[in-house]
Amino acid sequence: MPTIFLTLYLLVWPVIVFAVLAVISRAFLGEMLEARKEGRTMI
Repeated sequence: MPTIFLTLYLLVWPVIVFAVLAVISRAFLGEMLEARKEGRTMI
């Protein structure tokens, strides 16, 4: 039984990391597109 929990724990981490990376990337791209539309730089 403990091996099932360990396996699930190891398989869930990549999903969580991918979700966080997707949220950060989407926010960054949205800001970049908004800045480009307004003629500003990102920095």
